[in-house]
Amino acid sequence: MSREVQGNTKGLSPSQRQMAERLFRRKLDSNEMVSLEFAREICKVGRELRRKVGVLVDREGEILEVVLGTRDLVYLPDLGRYRLGRGRLRRLRLLFSDLSDPEREPIIPADIYGDLQKLRLDTVVSLKEGNNRMALAYAHLLPPGPDQTEAVRTERVADLGSFDLDFAAFMRELEDELVARTESARTTGMIRAVAVGVYNFGAQRAESSMRELLELARTAGVEVVDTVVQRREPDPKTVVGKGRLEEMVLRCLRLDAELIIFDRELTPGQWRTITNSTELKVIDRSMLILDIFAQRAKSSEGRLQVELAQLKYNLPRLQEKDTGLSRLTGGIGGRGPGETKMEIGRRRIRDRITMLEKRIEQLSKQRTLRGKRRVGYGVALVSILGYTNVGKSTLFNALTRSDVLAEDKLFATLDPTQRKLVLSPREDNFGVRPHSVVLSDTVGFIRELPKELTSAFRATLEELHNADLLLHVLDASDPEALAKKAAVDRTLAEMGITETPSLVVLNKVDAATDEELRALIAETDGIPVSAIKKEGFEPLVARIHEIVFPPVPVDDAEAPEAQPDEYDIALD
Repeated sequence: MSREVQGNTKGLSPSQRQMAERLFRRKLDSNEMVSLEFAREICKVGRELRRKVGVLVDREGEILEVVLGTRDLVYLPDLGRYRLGRGRLRRLRLLFSDLSDPEREPIIPADIYGDLQKLRLDTVVSLKEGNNRMALAYAHLLPPGPDQTEAVRTERVADLGSFDLDFAAFMRELEDELVARTESARTTGMIRAVAVGVYNFGAQRAESSMRELLELARTAGVEVVDTVVQRREPDPKTVVGKGRLEEMVLRCLRLDAELIIFDRELTPGQWRTITNSTELKVIDRSMLILDIFAQRAKSSEGRLQVELAQLKYNLPRLQEKDTGLSRLTGGIGGRGPGETKMEIGRRRIRDRITMLEKRIEQLSKQRTLRGKRRVGYGVALVSILGYTNVGKSTLFNALTRSDVLAEDKLFATLDPTQRKLVLSPREDNFGVRPHSVVLSDTVGFIRELPKELTSAFRATLEELHNADLLLHVLDASDPEALAKKAAVDRTLAEMGITETPSLVVLNKVDAATDEELRALIAETDGIPVSAIKKEGFEPLVARIHEIVFPPVPVDDAEAPEAQPDEYDIALD
């Protein structure tokens, strides 16, 4: 079977093309990196054609590809058809002619080093003939290690004629160590990722944002193996800049990471540019949050809302023949009920969005009817809200003796839950049964919550509109408790929830210092509690009772109607 020379073949005469094609007839011994005779022939062809000649050779010594470049560059063909296992090398080495000054040592250009790492070639070898000898420089990957800072090692050989290396044995040992180090690093079985933050604000806020991204990744089941932080104005095309993006991709390959997570929402154009620059999966903060919601949604209503949010977010990112979303399907950023619909036509996507919005609107009407029934019974609704992972569900469980899922992860609660909370332990002076309210546990808030989620979860968040009291839970042990409270307040204001009475609950006081607690109480007038230890509940319940059922003058007091048993049954 005849094979063709690839690359920069424009302007070659038939005899020059035949000269390059004769390289295919050679075969190397599997134990040698390159023979002196073959090295000379490569350099001769390069001089005759006045362009770099690259040759790809497999472990058995077969010449698989001959590629021509310019005088300074050599172009590599697509190597996708050559198999590559996890942690293993490509089983191909690149030999190329160096046409620079014969008096200088052979050099390996930066782009060739990049190809070595991205393509995981066995070695790259620069050949230079001069002064009656054949000099070479070769580079290979280094196994990753805790103290290993260099990704590549370069060796120089002054005279190939005296170079003695058992290449086959050398590659076996190197690859075995690469595989062993890679497997030992994968102790969790989780998807490995590099987190990227580009910030144009203060260091403290940047550090806080990155910590939150790492916690989001942990919640999603991602192992972050490295972080990259830049203090700059985001690049309009690649966020980090073209050069830094190339460095990040190489870093991911070295750490065996398969995912890049950006701590910001990427525009469709930025996301497309970045995904087209790498074979790695690329997601942003919003995609990560959507993935967590997809994992957490258990009810049919929750799953509908997650699918709607995913479709709305991905619609502007859809392009025909775009591989970016293909790499997301079925993994982090591509999970959930709508994952198989992300790459269908835009028209069908819009039709699906319309259908989901109608179904969610129907659910909203049903929720409104239930709310009217509750109001008709005179039952007050108290909604627990706050930043994600501040202990809302733990507080809910402790107050209502429930067993709602409460985890030390972000967005542990997605589907709202309601239970009855008895506020007064005994009958009042009129002989009416104790006052009680409906306590609702809601989904947590977070900074920069994707607007698609807020829109999709409108039916769920409507409960906050209908609440008689909002319990705003803060983590008293969190140094950023006030900043997170402000973030939640901004979201509530955007939703038009500004008139509903609110009571701050300072949770996790057992983990806070006395100084931190005094400062928060002075700032928020909050009620200190420990949900995990079930401490501080009496003042909290008394304050809820005072706000929801304010005392009335004795002369004006009338015996209130008893709350019906049937509503209690409905809640249970």
